[in-house]
Amino acid sequence: MSVAAAQGSAARLGLTLLVGSAGGALATLLDLPVSWLLGSTLAVAVAGLSGLRVHLPNRLRDLVFFVLGIQAGSGVTPEVLGQLALWPLSFAIQMGGVVLVVIATRAFLQHVFGWDRETALFAAMPGALSFVLAAASQTRADMTRIVVVQSMRLLLLIGALTPLLGWLEGGDVVAQGLRGGAIGAWWQYLLLVGICLALAAAGVATKVPGGLILGAMLGSALMHGSQIAAVAIPNEIAIPALVILGCVIGGRLRPEDRASMLPLLPASLGAFVIGVVLSGLAGLVALVALGIDFGKIALAYAPGALEALTVLAFQFDLDPAYVAAHHVVRFVALALAVPLLARRLPSRQAEVAGDAAARDTEDPADRT
Repeated sequence: MSVAAAQGSAARLGLTLLVGSAGGALATLLDLPVSWLLGSTLAVAVAGLSGLRVHLPNRLRDLVFFVLGIQAGSGVTPEVLGQLALWPLSFAIQMGGVVLVVIATRAFLQHVFGWDRETALFAAMPGALSFVLAAASQTRADMTRIVVVQSMRLLLLIGALTPLLGWLEGGDVVAQGLRGGAIGAWWQYLLLVGICLALAAAGVATKVPGGLILGAMLGSALMHGSQIAAVAIPNEIAIPALVILGCVIGGRLRPEDRASMLPLLPASLGAFVIGVVLSGLAGLVALVALGIDFGKIALAYAPGALEALTVLAFQFDLDPAYVAAHHVVRFVALALAVPLLARRLPSRQAEVAGDAAARDTEDPADRT
């Protein structure tokens, strides 16, 4: 990379972080829940659509996922592990909801907006964006429609779920400062980071969906559950990590999407509402059948990104392990189903939309 290119990337990184930090600070002043994440997400999304070329190096993003994984793991307690027996049935209910979301959303986009079946199918998939885009690029699907609808789904989800949970939780949890333990000795942090780094590397090497953040979370859960290193991530580290995660999420929308946003807004909103309503109905079944806390079910069944919703689970003290496990199950199921569905659709000849596939923020190998 030339000196000029490096300077340009550094300038774009600095501007991205400045916009995200300003959005988080404003949300904090307005006393919004999980303000640093919510504010930075919305600010960067607006700035990106307005012309800002968002830039976040992969290594910085991965470092943040690692830190947030450690933080999320500190919320795993022995009481949480006592509910493991309920998880298989909860997975089954969740996947029933996912199937209904895909069927209903595809029908909505086809019959109400006249989309072709390929585009409607891939736009209806709730998550696993890397696999969805890679498979869609081999068919005749409209990649712009898929990217915009999927990106809007995640942004709307973060924008709606965060205030809703803040209201339901009464603001008590999110108002707390240091969580996940207390500031400990240097050797405890060294041990914690070492264990988490080893398990995160194993997660990436085995290509587990969300392997980096899940490996770090597992290592942290072991250290906190055993009380060997029950230490907290200082706010001086946790807050910048939330801001950068918000920049990652908000950065999914780019200036070239602006022309498509307004025409695709009704379809995006409709698909989002269908996903939330049907996932919510599945959540109500789980609530009645299993008696699990509503907030945990809302985050676990939400058709969104593993990383963001696991972090929200920690912020609201809502069992991040339960939430993360459900998103991994959904991700794996979709990752297995999407290529099989793509083979049944007409192929695209020559033009493969690699540019769209490179915009994924849910890729299990490269991004988590």
